[in-house]
Amino acid sequence: MRGATATLINEAFGQKGRSSLVRDAGLALVGTGLLALSAKVQVGFPVPMTLQTLAVLVIGTTFGWRLGAATVLAYLAEGLAGLPVFAGAVAGPAYFMGPTAGYLAGFVLAAALTGFLAERGYTKSVLGALAVMSLGHLVIFVPGYAWLATLFGAEKAYLVGIAPFYAATAIKTGLGAALLPAAWAMVERARRT
Repeated sequence: MRGATATLINEAFGQKGRSSLVRDAGLALVGTGLLALSAKVQVGFPVPMTLQTLAVLVIGTTFGWRLGAATVLAYLAEGLAGLPVFAGAVAGPAYFMGPTAGYLAGFVLAAALTGFLAERGYTKSVLGALAVMSLGHLVIFVPGYAWLATLFGAEKAYLVGIAPFYAATAIKTGLGAALLPAAWAMVERARRT
């Protein structure tokens, strides 16, 4: 680990002054595209099950807390502006009052937290990555559940916003915990050659 800025992206592509700003803008654009695509893979209603949580956590852990959170905020701004980036066909300001609003807020918090932990080297091992991904999912679910509870009550919020997602969350957490250390190993191997 190289201190608090050792992100997977920086290790893979380096960080060099002004060129890193252009690189970061490009990465944020790619990240918002990944989030938009991951939103379209969905099952369920009123809170659809998508690949977004995995995408958010991978962005946070590979980009670091600043760029990861900025990327998620840019994605939310695209949706706020009316671009069709969210699950379903609806976008714009009204979407931020719907049942998924708490999860959207959780995306920003989770990207920042997982990026912060990744910068400190916690995603280089499978156990560390598992802990970071699990914590990231928890950070997404807490505001998601809280917002649903204000809309539907605590019991219904649990039934529609938490219970249906156990298996998918476990799979996405395990997938992220396997991918991150493998990506770190590839980057470190490439740097040695």
